[in-house]
Amino acid sequence: MNIRRPISTATLAGVSVLGLLALSACSPSGGARTEDGKLRVTASFYPMEFLARQIGGKHVEVTDLTKPGVEPHDLELSPKQTAQLGESGAIVYLKGLQPAVDDAVQQSGAKHVADAAALTSLEAHGTEVDGHHHTTGDNHSHSESEGGKDPHIWLDPVKYAEVAKGVNKTLAEADPKNKADYQKNTDALVKKLDGLNKEFRDGLKKRSSDTFLTTHAAFGYLAERYGLTEEAISGLDPESEPSAKRIKDLHTLAKEHHVSTVFFETIANPATAKALAGDLHLKTDVLDPLEGINDKSRGRDYFGVQRANLAALEKALGSK
Repeated sequence: MNIRRPISTATLAGVSVLGLLALSACSPSGGARTEDGKLRVTASFYPMEFLARQIGGKHVEVTDLTKPGVEPHDLELSPKQTAQLGESGAIVYLKGLQPAVDDAVQQSGAKHVADAAALTSLEAHGTEVDGHHHTTGDNHSHSESEGGKDPHIWLDPVKYAEVAKGVNKTLAEADPKNKADYQKNTDALVKKLDGLNKEFRDGLKKRSSDTFLTTHAAFGYLAERYGLTEEAISGLDPESEPSAKRIKDLHTLAKEHHVSTVFFETIANPATAKALAGDLHLKTDVLDPLEGINDKSRGRDYFGVQRANLAALEKALGSK
């Protein structure tokens, strides 16, 4: 006859932890695939998540390490997120943008990794502010990756399409049986990005000014692609205050180049841009660096926000 002894909660807790450990060690839920066989993809922030979802389609489950509304540069990873990187079937990230992610990816030992910074050429933009050369130090001067290179490649549809092709390759290597679908999805995405590039080219062709003012230098690639000049109030760090000399220079510049608008962005504090615009009797508007999508974004996805950016630039530059 079996006598039932009451089991203490401590024993139960111990058993359930052991059970969980055993489960995660051998169940597919702890590995590169979900229980229904999808490839687990970890993306570092929104532009990488968007590519992974568009290209992966129904064959992937994508997790974004950066939550909506969080400034990607400031991201700190939880132990759970760090572990998740190690278990990913594929990782899509941009080296040099988020120091915490760079370290974790390196330690993860993951086999299938797409680094956007290696998939297109990076250039130095706006590294001279107030005559000082800003390099990446301990404070990880925002918006600069290694060697003073500008990481904002996703804002140029042509460069973003180059990255998309590299992500396609990584997903196909991680999940060869769905290679044809990834290729099909990539072709469709690249076609849409080509279309967006044409919209920007045509929309900005006839304009009365080439120069635009922004809070921080995120739009170097976009400016270069369409022959514009970006002047950033506080250079590469959206939170830093401009010097008196910089403000004076911007006054001169705004007059000489018939600047009508000072752009601020959705995540960073707009106070500096609004104060400068007040001083110069200029309008303010939003130019979104598209580092994340939240309910303040002027569009539901990459294409929506980019079209809103184009409309704002057309208005500010007096496009005809």
